[in-house]
Amino acid sequence: MNELGEAQLEIRQSSTAKSFLPVIILVVLVVTLASGYWLGTRSNGSEQVVVANKATPLSQNDIASAVIPASGVVLPIKWNSLGKELVDTGVIDYQKFVQLFSEGLTDEEQQILYGTWDGPITLTPENSRFVLDLLWAFGLGNKNSVLDAGDMVDPKYGGADRFASTGGWNIAKGDVMDHYSKHEFVALTPKQQALVEEVAKGIYRPCCGNSTYFPDCNHGMAMLGLLELMAATGATRDEMFATALKVNSIWFPQTYTDLAVYFAEQGVDWKDVDPELVLSKEYSSASGYYSTREKIKSLPTPANNGGSCGT
Repeated sequence: MNELGEAQLEIRQSSTAKSFLPVIILVVLVVTLASGYWLGTRSNGSEQVVVANKATPLSQNDIASAVIPASGVVLPIKWNSLGKELVDTGVIDYQKFVQLFSEGLTDEEQQILYGTWDGPITLTPENSRFVLDLLWAFGLGNKNSVLDAGDMVDPKYGGADRFASTGGWNIAKGDVMDHYSKHEFVALTPKQQALVEEVAKGIYRPCCGNSTYFPDCNHGMAMLGLLELMAATGATRDEMFATALKVNSIWFPQTYTDLAVYFAEQGVDWKDVDPELVLSKEYSSASGYYSTREKIKSLPTPANNGGSCGT
């Protein structure tokens, strides 16, 4: 990365200028400190961020720690025997699913997948793939009007089977479309469904340009499933957005660390940002993130948009 900034002061090599050099340096230091800005430096591989109106620089590690909780994210959902139901109905082919994880599943993951799990599910960087795939399967298979009447079935796209979230789910038993919005695992009240649709339209993901209301990729379908499960437990609108931001931050750590740097440069700590704002198209869509990323002074221009979808 380039250093945050370099100040060059040209002093004419005359006896008069030399006599004023200490005074000039002192003035520059006083003005810099009074303005509340501190130029970050590069030392021992640790980069620092220019933060408006703050004299103490923040390192990339500090910001990453604020974005991605060390203890993970406890998902406010009730899982119970949903994993077993997904397997028994064929949305998940058990053997194919297990084979995705070369190191095998932990005892807890095994219980979540094919047992009864009454405890909390905590999303961490270590189990993010496992939780993503479970929520993807649930979002795909659970009957919901977002899938039945939303953008996924708009005729202009040629059919719901043409997307990564459907065609990419190759670990079901039989044809994936035999499971698309076919199983009533969790039924929502009209009020809960309305809330899911409202929030889904406001949550974007940096791997593409669509909201969760158009879950055409794995992350979108998984987020839809998460919103349905949260709504079923009585989660509020604000709780949904707050949880979704934490989940997206684990699924796309570089993206949201970069966005935290951007907000830090604006003088806003990550803990104070509005989750709904950050998850909006302006910041969390592929184009929105890329546009914002180019405005970050303390980071180089990225080679890509920082996010990707994959099975």
